[in-house]
Amino acid sequence: MAKKGFGGMPGGGNMNQLMKQAQKMQENMQKAQEELESKELEASVGGGAVTVKINGKKEIIDITIKPEVVDPDDIEMLQDLVLSAVNQAIKSVEDIQANQMNKLTGGMNIPGLF
Repeated sequence: MAKKGFGGMPGGGNMNQLMKQAQKMQENMQKAQEELESKELEASVGGGAVTVKINGKKEIIDITIKPEVVDPDDIEMLQDLVLSAVNQAIKSVEDIQANQMNKLTGGMNIPGLF
């Protein structure tokens, strides 16, 4: 007769090991998330004309615009530069998140973890 384990199912020891591994992975993910949230990243466009600083929570912390880029007759260009820098900064955070998840999950795609 098969050895009864977790919930009366055979192989209960394996289930316990799996639960321990899941708990360890959760702890590692929490630590990685906290490390990411404390990071600050910078994205620059237009040869440094517009620079955006963002943290790991995807919160913009600073925007720097070089004075020579401010042209009252071409506001659209400045808007495009700011938009591009913000999007680039967000993508940087998302790339780091994806890289961390890949390390933690061994490449498995587990939705909703980050």
